[in-house]
Amino acid sequence: MVKRILSVALLFALAITSLAVCVNETEAAPAKELKKIQINKSTSLCGIPTLIAYENGYFAEEGYDVELITADSETRKLGLHNGTLPIANWDYAYFPSIENGLGIVVVDGLHRGCITIIVPKDSPIRDVKDLRGKKIAIEELGGTEAQVAIVWLETNGIKAAANQEVELIPYGDGNLEIEAAKKGEVDAVAIWDPIGAIAVKEQGFRKIFDLTETEPFAGRYCCFLMASTKVLKEDPKQIASLLRAYHKAQNWINDNPEEAAKIVTEKKYVNIDDLGLAVELIKNYNYPTYADRAAGTTNIYEDVVYFSGKLIDLGFLKATNAEEVAKKLYVKVETNDY
Repeated sequence: MVKRILSVALLFALAITSLAVCVNETEAAPAKELKKIQINKSTSLCGIPTLIAYENGYFAEEGYDVELITADSETRKLGLHNGTLPIANWDYAYFPSIENGLGIVVVDGLHRGCITIIVPKDSPIRDVKDLRGKKIAIEELGGTEAQVAIVWLETNGIKAAANQEVELIPYGDGNLEIEAAKKGEVDAVAIWDPIGAIAVKEQGFRKIFDLTETEPFAGRYCCFLMASTKVLKEDPKQIASLLRAYHKAQNWINDNPEEAAKIVTEKKYVNIDDLGLAVELIKNYNYPTYADRAAGTTNIYEDVVYFSGKLIDLGFLKATNAEEVAKKLYVKVETNDY
């Protein structure tokens, strides 16, 4: 009887010891350390995949502790080149700088439209042909708004590349562009969402161009995800994992536009208070989904070729062959998530 009691006591002691070891091992196991990186956040509504990937934890799921920063075009360009920014969203306005040796490549598509050209409601301007001899407000010379306007005008036979038949005037801020049109300083405004959309809905402006539906842009990516070639060369898995986070965000936004709009408006990431308008715009951007990618309908490389050709025609690129340019501008990164 004594032996039986001792045996039970011994087994109990061993069990307690084993449990204690397991608990200690669990406590001692360090949590996976997230890699600290910086990613630029966009103040334009169309740039919300970055914000959703951050807010929904998709960057963290891929192993990153992301610090969202604000950077202008030139700072973003330099950050990508030197590798302090691994990835960022921008557009074909970067293509000439890449041709000149900037260490950036296109790795994915972001969305298909976020810029409009608008006029005051009582303006006699109705179409592109009415802009000959007129003044258009833009954010900056050489920026996306300017290049979009130039491509549209030149495609329709109006010389605009060197302010020949249309004068492009930089204001540095979308709200200042709107005020300039109200005062009659300019005849039209080329502008990012949501400022342009708000002006149309609330301030008596009228839309004459929409990047998502006006040729030669309709159905094409205007904004791309661009990667640092330095990071892509040194750590290609990092770029692939960041793209997976973006894919999750884009897919989620398509499935949940109302919730996406609520997140970015309530947290004041984007300067728009009209939730209904934000939802409308988000639905219009056509973020690529997993289904789109699996079906092969994203056509990112083809759009890089297309816009390279447009920039060659306008003299913004020195090359003469759009296909050859696109092969240098675009790198397909395997993400294995669709």
